Amino acid sequence: MARILVVDDDRALLRALEIALSARGHEVVMARTAADGTAQVSLTSPDVVILDLGLPDMDGVELVRRVRQWTKVPVIVLSAAASEGRKVTALDAGADDYVTKPFGMAELEARLRVALRHLGDDAPGSPATIDVGELEVDLVHHMARLAGKDLELTGREFDLLAYLARHAGKVCTHQMILRDVWGSAYGAEAHYLRVYAHRLRRKLGPAGGMLRTQPGIGYQLVEDSA
Repeated sequence: MARILVVDDDRALLRALEIALSARGHEVVMARTAADGTAQVSLTSPDVVILDLGLPDMDGVELVRRVRQWTKVPVIVLSAAASEGRKVTALDAGADDYVTKPFGMAELEARLRVALRHLGDDAPGSPATIDVGELEVDLVHHMARLAGKDLELTGREFDLLAYLARHAGKVCTHQMILRDVWGSAYGAEAHYLRVYAHRLRRKLGPAGGMLRTQPGIGYQLVEDSA
């Protein structure tokens, strides 16, 4: 039996999946918004997430990116969008599989079995916060604090800071950051990084030295701001 989180705003589909998956012995947790889905990933540590892309409060692809920052839980996308571009975008964001609506339960169950086979031992229960010196990055609530004080960050600024925090101490190349934070279509736009790195340093204030530039290579987040 697996614990499966289903994130979809279609009440009828949620009910149908709850009945079908429960009948197969799974424990089913449901959420109808991206915000609730994010919270349930943290609170319930599901074995697999089944996610609709058309959520009322956020594009499902963005939710995949956020969840992928702090857990490796397998994500199976359910979507009525069948275009190749949409599938590639979701998979590049970190989804593990993509099932097009309408679908059969036998197919979905087979995809679930594959996802569970690939589930690593460290997938559930991954840290929801990352500490780098006095910097605390809360990956669940999408917030960052420095010495206990909230930082006013835009969504993209937070995404960049969270990515560097996850790889604290390591040099992250321009291409790595652009691919993993902005998406696969932004591999050459290094000027984006210069702008956002400047903004982050300004908002970090005296601790801005934590974000170091490796000329011609990329960026590195370290504990010491000296």
